[in-house]
Amino acid sequence: MKTKLVTSLFILGTLLAPVAALAADATERSADRAHPMTWVKDSMITTTIKAKLAADHPGSMKNIRVDTDKDGVVWMTGTANNQAEIDQAVTTARSTAGVKSVWTDLTIKKDK
Repeated sequence: MKTKLVTSLFILGTLLAPVAALAADATERSADRAHPMTWVKDSMITTTIKAKLAADHPGSMKNIRVDTDKDGVVWMTGTANNQAEIDQAVTTARSTAGVKSVWTDLTIKKDK
């Protein structure tokens, strides 16, 4: 029960993060973006992917970083527990609306 609550709160927080970031960035826009809506669209792509990954693999999500550039290209870095999780993360990113391509530098976590 606690796992569902924590996962739900994490997903909700992840979905609301772009709204907070947009409010904080309202006075100072990024110089590399031609239009503010492009930034919002890219943030929503990133947030959507993170939410899907958190729902699929909540344990390994903390080790995967996702970023989207202005052209809809998703960059994924970090570690996963196995190749299946890497493949699922890439598949999830590719199936997200607005994603043009996915570049990954995900590696399998080595046990110490």
